[in-house]
Amino acid sequence: MEFVTALRGTFDDGKPSLFELLSEQQLASLLPPTLRYLLVVATRRNPRYLLRILNSFDELYALAGLLVERHYLRTRGGSFTENFYGLKREKALAAEIPRATSSAPNVVRESLRLSNADIWKSLLVMVGIPYLKRKLDESYEINAPRALLGSAYTRLPANAGWKDRVLHYYRWFLRNVYPSVNAAYYFALLAFNLAYLFDNSKYHDPFLWLIGTRVRRMGAADYKAVEQALLAKTAAAGAPAAGTSTSFLSPRNISARMMGGLSLVLPTSIFALKFLEWWYASDFAKQLSRKAAESLDLPPPVVDGLPQAAQANKPAGEKEESEEEKEEQLKAQAPISSISLLPIFTVPAPERSDQCPICEEEIVNPTACQTGIVYCYTCIHKWLTGTHARQEGFMAGGNGRKDKWESGEGRCAVTGRRVLGGTEGLRRIMV
Repeated sequence: MEFVTALRGTFDDGKPSLFELLSEQQLASLLPPTLRYLLVVATRRNPRYLLRILNSFDELYALAGLLVERHYLRTRGGSFTENFYGLKREKALAAEIPRATSSAPNVVRESLRLSNADIWKSLLVMVGIPYLKRKLDESYEINAPRALLGSAYTRLPANAGWKDRVLHYYRWFLRNVYPSVNAAYYFALLAFNLAYLFDNSKYHDPFLWLIGTRVRRMGAADYKAVEQALLAKTAAAGAPAAGTSTSFLSPRNISARMMGGLSLVLPTSIFALKFLEWWYASDFAKQLSRKAAESLDLPPPVVDGLPQAAQANKPAGEKEESEEEKEEQLKAQAPISSISLLPIFTVPAPERSDQCPICEEEIVNPTACQTGIVYCYTCIHKWLTGTHARQEGFMAGGNGRKDKWESGEGRCAVTGRRVLGGTEGLRRIMV
């Protein structure tokens, strides 16, 4: 929307557009919930040490914000997020002075630079008011539903002390006054944004109007002054006065480096977040993961107590086992049901990972059982329902095994373990 002011002939290079200011405000509003989420994740792993910090997050964030914003206001003339967008804060003038700004930018910069009192006013607007609003919003969400529970929760109790009275009137304020105050704030904010958009106001925020401070773009003189101040501070730290000594690990040097490093941490974190978002949402990552998985030859699962595979080649001259001996050998290798105490018919584990244990062919439409073993979908579905041809053939042979064996219905074909939910417990594998 900068072309609007350009067409009217009052274009100002130092005036940021409304969309720059709104982007800066949105970035500043995203920092508290992001840090709180990271702290919640860390607290789940170490609740003993981090739970107290999480419970006092608003207070600690306000204290940290006070220190960080004060440092950036003093060294760079703007807040932490405003510095990211190349913005600064300065005293508001009754009228613009473009000639003086172009001819003597350093003099104008020093005259409009925020004083110590202006810095504390800006800190009140940037840190104090948002903290107060977060607390009021949180209290309103907790106490507003009390009005729906009847007068027993909203009236002042008998023989109430001064603390109860203060709490009662505070809750009354949240229910009856605060919604109107909050609506008036957002209405004033909208009015100032519209006035700023159409170049009818120097302020985009009502609180900046109250403290007489406006937001401007940083110019060449501002960048040069910030660079010279940083070089002077570095030189002063490297050359201590006579009789004194400074260390690289001194608290003053460490704090200065930490504050300056925050300006690099923010864009790096945003880039890393956007990269991860693209990585997990793009087809390139899926194709790369699929190609990496194709070269892996997964071994078959190893489960204790599985029936052994077919016997090795027998030595020449050894007699063939009788049917009864084979039956007894199968019973000795088969798992036993804990309910019927009968042996469960199972199949040996496959020799290859791409082989179905039931049909002993290459797996078609792979499906994983709850035990982690993969079968053909048709094979394991019929097995769980007890209608597979291999099951029926086994139960019909050996002079009738119906009352002596369990067919494996409802169980894993290799381990014999019960599959919860039957066929609903199967999971198709998408490769």
